[in-house]
Amino acid sequence: MSGGTYNVLFLCRANSARSIMAEAILKKEGHDHFFGFSAGSHPRGEIHPYTADLLQSLDHDPSEFSSKEMEVYSQKNEVKFDFVFTVCDTMNNEDCPIFPGSPMTAHWGVPDPAAVTGTEAEKRLAFADAYRMLRNRISIFTSLPFQSLDRLSLQHKLDEIGQTTSSEDA
Repeated sequence: MSGGTYNVLFLCRANSARSIMAEAILKKEGHDHFFGFSAGSHPRGEIHPYTADLLQSLDHDPSEFSSKEMEVYSQKNEVKFDFVFTVCDTMNNEDCPIFPGSPMTAHWGVPDPAAVTGTEAEKRLAFADAYRMLRNRISIFTSLPFQSLDRLSLQHKLDEIGQTTSSEDA
């Protein structure tokens, strides 16, 4: 792949936590080479309050993000995506959306922090853990030598990033 700018779509089911976090992270760390977007197959319609709180505490502006259907992008064709990453957790039988077209894709499953039960502190910790995992994966992704990787090698690297475990994301 050649150098330049890349549009990246993060997909999950509700588009209220993980995909919003990933969009925010890439927006901040994309260094004008990566532009992040997010959507959901069954969007909640609003950002989870813990997501908004976490983003605000980490100097992101939560008002810049919204929960929306993936059809917003696939029907309008206003944005051509180079990469589409699903961040839903298939380990917990969560359905991941499928995006049409020919962008490079990979599954970067992250446990759904909104599904965590327990104390408020435990729930907020789950959101912080999801953010940390996504930030580490996105950091690896944006550091890849895109100019020197062919499409097959790049696909292998994208898949490897999604296979990192929680302990490797630490």
